[in-house]
Amino acid sequence: MTFTLDQFRLDGKVAIVTGAGGRGNSIGRAYAFGLSNAGASVVVADLNGEGAQKVADEINAAGGKAVAVQVDVSDEASTLAMAASAIAEFGGIDILINNAALMVDISYDSIDTVPIEAWNKAFAVNTTGALLCARACAPSMRTRGGGRIINQSSGGAYPATSLYGITKIALVGLTTSLAKQWGPDNITCNAIAPGNVTSDAGKMLVPDDSPFIQFLQMAVATKPRGEPEELVGAAVLLCSEAGKWITGQVIHIDGGWIMRP
Repeated sequence: MTFTLDQFRLDGKVAIVTGAGGRGNSIGRAYAFGLSNAGASVVVADLNGEGAQKVADEINAAGGKAVAVQVDVSDEASTLAMAASAIAEFGGIDILINNAALMVDISYDSIDTVPIEAWNKAFAVNTTGALLCARACAPSMRTRGGGRIINQSSGGAYPATSLYGITKIALVGLTTSLAKQWGPDNITCNAIAPGNVTSDAGKMLVPDDSPFIQFLQMAVATKPRGEPEELVGAAVLLCSEAGKWITGQVIHIDGGWIMRP
């Protein structure tokens, strides 16, 4: 088959993006808009129902097709309802981006000081939540002949030196497990590991005057911080026909911060 740029198109596909309706300038919003621009119908899913509706309205106003769904990814019944809403609205599910996560909310100076309740909540959202969403969407993907799952890892998982990083390296293990087990169903599962991104949440955690920015300026091969939209190209590749032979991989999008052979 001769390669054409049409293989990057997502026309007729249905995508769910979790965590897409939270803080205004967010990675989830960028993913939702990017998949819409590639032709997909998008379910904007977030615990913040009003935020999800705002992003869905923006996509529709721009000529796309989107609906908003309020979801708690740590609750199995809620994830099943999210999948059911996508099927009822658009007929099925082809793509899932597990972007919802706790980050700013789980910043602790030391693992020694992390309350076990916070530890369990972090894993419930950042890791178990991805599994619950994947399980909720997989039956429809199988019915439609396959699907694409992207889990949002982080450069902060390499190495994991925080509660957030630990949940994100665990998510990589989930990614490879799903890729192996669901591959025969033509369901691929990959991860994107962003570097430091100038999303609203990213700038709350790492302000422009943070000493960490100075470290990144020395450590990163190109620019130390990226815009949320700079993650979208890889997401579209992994969700499209062009990326159908990619599974079980972590793609680092960080300007050359984490370099892995």
